[in-house]
Amino acid sequence: MGLAGILLALALLICLAYRGWSVLLLAPVAALLAAAISAEPLLAHWTQTFMLAAAGFIGQFFPLFLLGAVFGKVMEDTGSVRAIADFLTLRLGPDRAILAVVLAGAALTYGGVSLFVALFVLAPMAEALFRRADIPRRLMPPAIALGTFTFTMMALPGTPAIQNAIPMPFFGTTPFAAPGLGLIASAIMLGFGLWWLGRAEARARASGESFSAIRAPEIDEAVLRERAVTAREFDPNEIARGHQSDGSPSILVAAIPLLAVVAVNLCMTFVILPALDFSWLSEPRWGGTSFEAVSGVWSVAVALTMAALIAVGLNYRRLPRLRETLDAGANASVLPIFAVASLVGFGAVVAALPAFGLVSDWVLSIGGGPLVSMAIATNILAALTGSASGGLTIALDALGDTYLQRALEQGIDPQLLHRVAVMSAGTLDSLPHSGAVVTLLAVCGVTPRESYFDIVMVAIVGSLLALVAVIVLGTVVGSF
Repeated sequence: MGLAGILLALALLICLAYRGWSVLLLAPVAALLAAAISAEPLLAHWTQTFMLAAAGFIGQFFPLFLLGAVFGKVMEDTGSVRAIADFLTLRLGPDRAILAVVLAGAALTYGGVSLFVALFVLAPMAEALFRRADIPRRLMPPAIALGTFTFTMMALPGTPAIQNAIPMPFFGTTPFAAPGLGLIASAIMLGFGLWWLGRAEARARASGESFSAIRAPEIDEAVLRERAVTAREFDPNEIARGHQSDGSPSILVAAIPLLAVVAVNLCMTFVILPALDFSWLSEPRWGGTSFEAVSGVWSVAVALTMAALIAVGLNYRRLPRLRETLDAGANASVLPIFAVASLVGFGAVVAALPAFGLVSDWVLSIGGGPLVSMAIATNILAALTGSASGGLTIALDALGDTYLQRALEQGIDPQLLHRVAVMSAGTLDSLPHSGAVVTLLAVCGVTPRESYFDIVMVAIVGSLLALVAVIVLGTVVGSF
């Protein structure tokens, strides 16, 4: 009966969230439904299980949500995001329109710009390029997805994406975990995606298909917002707020803050923080934590802070309403983190139910060792929630300690666990109910029927191929 309650709660959460109901309301209702069917105390689960887990997630990762959203908004309002997109458009031109869109998306997201900020700039850039090159509009979403949803989110070493930060407190790793394997995975995703899109473009030209100026009807903004906020760290409602600069900086000025994110993250991770003594973190006043549990989050937080300050300093005259820009960025981080935290609270309640033992036993009994088991569990949860960060946190909250223990017993480097966990969260999170997919299709003006198959190929199939390669290589030669 308890297992049936878990499944019913999941079905309720998925169906109503897809229809645009707020996850802030749905997650506790679904969690309490599962608890009620299991004859568990409802109020205790709401305040002591759900809320404590949600609050723990917020306390751990709100700095990254906040700083990432502020940095993205500063980059947008200064015109820096547009400058980078325009530079690649000019350099590569319509003859290499798909490559230009992919590289622009990769540069922005790897440099710390929030996904939704990037989407609203990349879509008009892609439309102009595809129109001039006479490439079908339906290929715009997969091209943008390849540059923003895949390797820069989950594989490139040091990526500031929140998904790459979540495993760090669980495994004591850094944003640069398993860098060699991450680079190989990135090459597989990028190579497969570009091959598929090149093939799709060639077939479209051979069949006489051309760019269509007709856009699909837009999705209701309220529904779009509710789906989107569980997917990434930026509330799309704040995109239009603040004050966007009429002009754009030079490509050098625009690129420096992005380079700063990578450089500062690297220095903090391998030079500055390891050189300091943080033994005092084990004291009760600091929560009895360890340096390994917090250093990764600290590195990314400092990197985003420095990059935002540099962006403001270099573009101060382009920010006549700096307070409005900063307010919009800060506000944009609030709803997403509460939405994801609510999913984490839901997962905590489910994991605390007696029937979850059956699910846990099944997952841990999957053949192939902890890497395969963790990959399957994280993929399933990311698919069900439509959220890479939510699915990943639920999986690690419930089974992270067990996976780490089993990995250490088998001589598996925690860095490999980290990379597999992040990549697993970023594959099946791109199903049709994903907020990122829904938003991408909406801003590009196409329907799921037109573009979703190609999104599957570049964002799911390519990522799964890379995930399999990392698991096989990691199992054979270890982490590197």
